[in-house]
Amino acid sequence: MLALAMKSEFDYDIDIKKVLFMLAIHEIGEAVIGDFTQFDISKEAKEKIERQAVHKILRDLLSGDEVEGLFLEFDEQKTPEAKFAYQCDKLEFDLQSKLYDEEGCVDLNNQPHNNAIKDKTVKGLLENGASFGEMCLSFGQQNYPYDENFRLVSNHALGHKIGRPRQRK
Repeated sequence: MLALAMKSEFDYDIDIKKVLFMLAIHEIGEAVIGDFTQFDISKEAKEKIERQAVHKILRDLLSGDEVEGLFLEFDEQKTPEAKFAYQCDKLEFDLQSKLYDEEGCVDLNNQPHNNAIKDKTVKGLLENGASFGEMCLSFGQQNYPYDENFRLVSNHALGHKIGRPRQRK
């Protein structure tokens, strides 16, 4: 949904169907190996085991090579669609974190086994009073190659509530 909204609002010159397919395929690997973060495993190690998992899943499909090619294109981030899809994947996590934060679902300070706590940037943001959602959005802005539109959306989320007000019963 984020990809559709970003395409609609900012009129990117991309093949949105390809992007949507790429995002869906990207999730297959995570469904098999789990959703490791950069704090749990190196990017290279995650890519290796995720690629093996995706290859195993897709190898017997008639269009498996084509689908696997889109998965690899996403990882390589060289095409406009892959760059756009990558930004969507990262920003979606940050926005979901902000929603969880607004709903009081997560307190990163009370997760002693969460490897994110060990990261210097994360520690600094939390020590300066950032909430879980603010930390994720700020971390994303510092570490992901967001273009000006993705940065604009991220900045807006940092300064505003993004969830729906709860209806009183």
